[in-house]
Amino acid sequence: MNRRSVRLLFFAVFWLAFPFLAPAPLIYRPGEGWTYEPVGGEGRWIQTRAKDQLDVAQAAFDKRAYSLALKAARRVVQVWPLSDYAPRAQYLIARCYQVKGKDEKAFKEYQAILEKYPKAGNYDEILRRQYEITDKYLAGKWFLLWNTVPVPSWVSAAMDRTADMYGTIVKNGPYSEVGPDAQMKIGSAREKESNYPLAVKAYEVAADRYHDRPKVAAEALFRSGLAWQKEAQTAEYDQGAAGQAIAVFTDFIALYPNDPRVPEAQKIIGSLKGEQARGSFKIAQFYERYKKWNGALVYYNEVLLQDPNSPYANAARQRLDELKRRTQKAAQ
Repeated sequence: MNRRSVRLLFFAVFWLAFPFLAPAPLIYRPGEGWTYEPVGGEGRWIQTRAKDQLDVAQAAFDKRAYSLALKAARRVVQVWPLSDYAPRAQYLIARCYQVKGKDEKAFKEYQAILEKYPKAGNYDEILRRQYEITDKYLAGKWFLLWNTVPVPSWVSAAMDRTADMYGTIVKNGPYSEVGPDAQMKIGSAREKESNYPLAVKAYEVAADRYHDRPKVAAEALFRSGLAWQKEAQTAEYDQGAAGQAIAVFTDFIALYPNDPRVPEAQKIIGSLKGEQARGSFKIAQFYERYKKWNGALVYYNEVLLQDPNSPYANAARQRLDELKRRTQKAAQ
């Protein structure tokens, strides 16, 4: 290393070691990082006691000076993390991010309160704020990847993240005011990404966990059936999802016979049985086309078992009679 490089290195180390001497508006403090300080006002917001520092943060927040409130509140948390004033300071950090529209950061800062200070007196309020933030993403607000790159709400990863946020809320307070709705909205997020099996799982959890709340349980069971119905419509030859939907709607009718959606559930069951019959008829035709007579017999018979009044029932009976005659001749 030449003499010039050594000299530059020495001055750089000296400047970093004594940042408080620098007149520049960017100030570095060990343990606090870099902050912007207007010339002539360096350090005036800094206090030597946690309460006084929190007062600075609160006063700045009340005046909508959110940048100052943020750094003053963050200093309370960093310098006096175990003080009685740290929970309120952490709350102000989250509020600053929320009012500035940085909702994902705000959600994380609210979560920090619940994890670091679980006995916080405003626990329910924090859950409501997390819930309100997550609702924005469910409604279509874009996430920011690396706090920079916008991620459209229709991208699967965005709804996956939204479902995780609702899951965090449920974990924080499953029986809180917002817990049941958050659990239901996990299912809504999964449906938006067309992941119907995971949507069903979310609704099933809601129906089971909140079985003593008929309104929530009935809604969860009904929406579980709808999710199975959507899954059945995505796979023409997969009749399992249709069967699951029929079973769920049948349970719904049995458990909540006075629910105003019972006629709708009955209508859906009828259409699903018709869809099952159509699928079985097509499978039977497939087997018959390739002269797999036994397979064709099984599925034509399924058409009659699934819906004897479907438009495919008469054709299935005719094909059954023809195939039975053919197999009997072959056996003679």
